[in-house]
Amino acid sequence: MPIPGNLLTTAMAVMPHTNIDKALETALSLDVPFWPQLPNYSYYEDMYVQAAEHFPGILLDTDKKTLRFSMDKFIMEFEETMAHFDELEYFDVSATYSAVYHRFLDLDLSDKPAIRGQLEGPVSFGFNILDQDERPILFDDNIRPFMFEFMAKRINIQLKKLKQKNSNAFMFIDEPGMQFIFSAMSGYSDQKAKQDLDEFFSMIDSPKGVHLCGNPDWDFLLNLDTDILSLDIHSNAQIFGLSTSSIKKFLNRGGILVWGIVPTGFETFERENIDLLAFKLETIWKALDKKGIPMDQLLAQGLISPATCCLVNQDGDKTVEKAFQMTKKLSESLREKYKLI
Repeated sequence: MPIPGNLLTTAMAVMPHTNIDKALETALSLDVPFWPQLPNYSYYEDMYVQAAEHFPGILLDTDKKTLRFSMDKFIMEFEETMAHFDELEYFDVSATYSAVYHRFLDLDLSDKPAIRGQLEGPVSFGFNILDQDERPILFDDNIRPFMFEFMAKRINIQLKKLKQKNSNAFMFIDEPGMQFIFSAMSGYSDQKAKQDLDEFFSMIDSPKGVHLCGNPDWDFLLNLDTDILSLDIHSNAQIFGLSTSSIKKFLNRGGILVWGIVPTGFETFERENIDLLAFKLETIWKALDKKGIPMDQLLAQGLISPATCCLVNQDGDKTVEKAFQMTKKLSESLREKYKLI
C-alpha cells in the first residue's frame, strides 16, 4: 500500500507561518510531510494563485491581492498555452509561485514512509475565480473542460517530481468548495459534477485523493475514483458516520481515511486535550465497527491530522504549532494502545 496507515500523521498544507524554515520544520515533524503553502509569506503562496499559474486569461494583482479571469485575455493566451500542452514541466509549480515547494524538493525525503503534495482542485478553483461578468468560470461550458484537463496536468507533474524524492508520494486535490455543489443555489448539479470529476480523476495518476474541511455529500466523495480522503472529523463526525455503506466500500478497495481531529482554532484548541480527542475518535471507530467495518481495518487504513488549516488566530502560528504537536502525541498514544508501533 503506497499510502501508509496505522494512524501515522500528516496535515493539510495551508499554514499561517511567515518563516519558510519554521514552516518546513513543522511539516517535516509529521510522519508524512508535505510542502507548506504560506499565503501570509507571499500572495504567490496562496493555493488559488498557485493553481492559476499559466492558466490563460488570469488577471493576477499581487499588490491588491486579487485573482480574476478575463475571457478576452483567455482568447489571446490560449494558443500560447496549447503550444506547451504536451510539455509536462510547463505545468509544474515554479519557484516564483512557491519557494517552499522547491526547498522541499531539495531535501532528502527518501527515509519517510511517504510524502505528499497538493494542488487546488478544479471545482473550488472554478467557483472562486470570477470572470469579467462576476460569474464563476466553473459555469462556463467552454472553459470548464479545459480547466479540468489543465489541473490534471498540474497534479501529474507534481506527483512525478515527488515520486522522484520518495516512491510512496501521493497528492491531495484540495477542494474546500466541493460542499457548494450540493447547494440548490450552486448552479452546478451534482450529476454534472460527478461526470466531470470521473473524467478528471481518470486523467490523474495515482495515488491521489481529496482533502476538504467542509461538509459535502460524503457518499458522493467516497465513491469517486480516489485513494485517500482527508476530512474534518472533529466537526463532521455525526453526519460522516451515516455513510457506512460508502465508507465500507471505500476501505474495501484499499482507500485511506485521514481523520482530521485536532482543532487549530485558538478557542477550540484550548478546550481539547489528548484524552478527549482519543475518546472522540474511538467513539466514531466503535460505532463504525458495530456497523460492520472492523476496527482493525479502520486503524490500518487511517491517518491522523489536524482538523483544519487556520490563518486567523491572534497568536499567529503558535496554536497551529501546538496542534501539530498534539497530533503527534495523539498518534503515539493510540499507536501504542492498539499495538501499531
